Amino acid sequence: MKGWRRWRGLPIVLALAGAVLTAGLVLSQVRIQTDMAEFLPRGRTPGARLMLEQLRSGSATSLIMLGVEGAPPATLARISRSMSTALAQNRLFVFVEDGDTSLLGSDTGQLLLRYRYLLAPGVTPRTFSAPALRANLETLLRGLASSASPLVSQFGLADPPGAFLALLQRWSGPSSVRSVDGVWFAPHRERALIVARTRAIGTDLEGQQQAAAAIAAAFAAADPAHARLLVAGPGVFARKAAEGMRADVTMLSLTSTLLLAALLFWRFRSVLVLLLVAVPVTLGIAAAALAVQILFGFVHGVAIGFGITMLGITLDYPVLLVGHRKFAEPASGTLQRIGQAFRLAVCAAALGLTGLVFSGVPGLAQLGCFAVVGLLTAAAVTRWVLPHLIVAANLAPVSGGDPAHLLRMERWRAWRGWAGALAIAAIAGLAVTGGPRWETRLAALSPVPERDLALDAALRRDLGAPNTVQVGLVQGGSDQAVLQQQEQLAPAIDALTARRVLAGADFAARYLPSVASQLARQAMLPNAGTLAASMAEAQAGMPFRPDAFRRFIDAVAASRTLPPLSPAHVSAPLFRARLDPLLFCRDRNCYGLIAPRDLHDARAFAASLREHGAHFIDITAEMNELVEGYTRTAWHWFAIGCAGALLVIVVGLGSWRRALTVAAAIAAALLVTVAILTALGTRLSLFNIVALQLVAGVGLDYALFFARRQLDLEERARTLRTLLTCNAMTVLTFGLLALCRTPLLRQIGITVAIGAILALAFAFLFAGEKPRDSLEEHA
Repeated sequence: MKGWRRWRGLPIVLALAGAVLTAGLVLSQVRIQTDMAEFLPRGRTPGARLMLEQLRSGSATSLIMLGVEGAPPATLARISRSMSTALAQNRLFVFVEDGDTSLLGSDTGQLLLRYRYLLAPGVTPRTFSAPALRANLETLLRGLASSASPLVSQFGLADPPGAFLALLQRWSGPSSVRSVDGVWFAPHRERALIVARTRAIGTDLEGQQQAAAAIAAAFAAADPAHARLLVAGPGVFARKAAEGMRADVTMLSLTSTLLLAALLFWRFRSVLVLLLVAVPVTLGIAAAALAVQILFGFVHGVAIGFGITMLGITLDYPVLLVGHRKFAEPASGTLQRIGQAFRLAVCAAALGLTGLVFSGVPGLAQLGCFAVVGLLTAAAVTRWVLPHLIVAANLAPVSGGDPAHLLRMERWRAWRGWAGALAIAAIAGLAVTGGPRWETRLAALSPVPERDLALDAALRRDLGAPNTVQVGLVQGGSDQAVLQQQEQLAPAIDALTARRVLAGADFAARYLPSVASQLARQAMLPNAGTLAASMAEAQAGMPFRPDAFRRFIDAVAASRTLPPLSPAHVSAPLFRARLDPLLFCRDRNCYGLIAPRDLHDARAFAASLREHGAHFIDITAEMNELVEGYTRTAWHWFAIGCAGALLVIVVGLGSWRRALTVAAAIAAALLVTVAILTALGTRLSLFNIVALQLVAGVGLDYALFFARRQLDLEERARTLRTLLTCNAMTVLTFGLLALCRTPLLRQIGITVAIGAILALAFAFLFAGEKPRDSLEEHA
């Protein structure tokens, strides 16, 4: 026991245990969210913000499209029916639809049948006249003699005008799906189709994961043999992106931890150094998570994942402290030699990251806050806590032997002019090629693979899904006001369809007319006696029994007393699933979407909407402009942060010349990094700006430590070895990101890895002073 108490590493172990306990306590108390909607930008205009909110978290995001292929049609139909039955019984799903029969047998089908004369289009007083009914009966006779006789018998006698079938046709939409054994199939391939809607919105990753598991289980239980299951939809994409990021971060965490541990152990030959460097990083994570929780009300999982990766640069701080300590040197001695450079590096790096905080993108603001608070906390722990632990454990770097061997590298500084020429050449190259190419299309930044997007587009084409990217928007004080405006717009939409501006459009009033329209149709319905007389006249001379149409006469009579159907009184799942994405209320206002199909002339569509008091919103253009604006804002704040960092460096170093050498090293590294990325064909995005800020942060560490006054060769050798270690850690950590499947992680990793190597090289060449002593004198 006494030996344990005298063990010099005990303070470090206790400090790390305290740090881990603190971090665990904080992370158990903060509210962590995985809803990707909270991490994405908001729109510029109220209408765009509303639409983006709907696209991120509205009911439309819960749509899942399924396809089954790779087997004979009969087998595919059997699998589809089995899956649909299993999923329909699962409470995770609001509805599951796999063919026309699913609508007929549903609560929605019964509701449409009961309200057919109030909801169906084209119901007029003439509909119930003897001549019109006579024409209906003639059509009915032909249908009874055809292969469609069972369906005609079921609905024709109870509904000679065909109001219910007209409703079914409207609800089925313009999809070109074909029916095989009562199951939907794609029009031009052997692929069974199923449409489902989950209770969880698309950005509820846990709910989507449960739904995905249920779908997989239903497919496996259907004895699929060699059939393949295809799944697409907003929720599917969000789940796959999150799973991909989680897998990437897990791979990165495990691999980088092992590699960094091996590097540090090789460099310092001490397990205690490994434990020591974890103390400030762990406390930095705890403080960062707490700060984000206080400022934003929650911590996003992506902010934690990225933030921890970004805080990897704070590993440099304890390494710089241990790497510069002489054997048996008191803490004050080490701090006196590196204290000024350390403080300047921390302040400048924190200022450089302010661009993230003020970027305007919610997720990046969280990430910036996480990074800045974590960086300052890790630096404070390194400065005020670690020196005592290092002295107690007597940690110091392993001797590198004769410093002259390492310091011969300083002769390379004679080539700094060529390095400057390289930076000038990078500027010239960018100027000749028109500068870096910027990626402002949000779709190009998507973590969803191209093959998944192509599958989604194919399934939407098969099912005839409407366009939700370029839409019309109607606003009113109530849902009835919106429905009435849409009814007034309907003739204009029909005119555009006739001109082939679009193939049609989905809007709520197509499925649920306003109460005023329903009351007007109800007033047109004849009483039972009048209709019976018209029916008797119409069927004169035809082979129908006198009471064959009693159900029809009773249904019309019942429709005369039905209460009008309003959105608030509709509870049928399929009806709500069709209506909710098209009609919704927010903040005492109601909104109705007009979603076009096969829109060929967006300008004509937009002009017609505006002419009738509606709005046109192009989500793609809006998001692209939004990304472009955020990119400009990020550059703006990046420039402000760099200016602030330069001012701090000038004041701290007390010399414009030395400050400019530091600034020149960072600027050269950034310019050459951008030039290399451009030469590789990379289109720079907002995430590259984030990466460049990290490059500037680590580069400042290197340049400031090279720029400080170093009294002897041993100190210069110690600095060079320590900075090489820090650089190797950064390249290992971020270089692994280049292997990630997630595009934005990959772009950050490539940018930081290239930039960090260049930052060390330019800092060494530009910021370091030429040795005053001859190397040979110390050989």
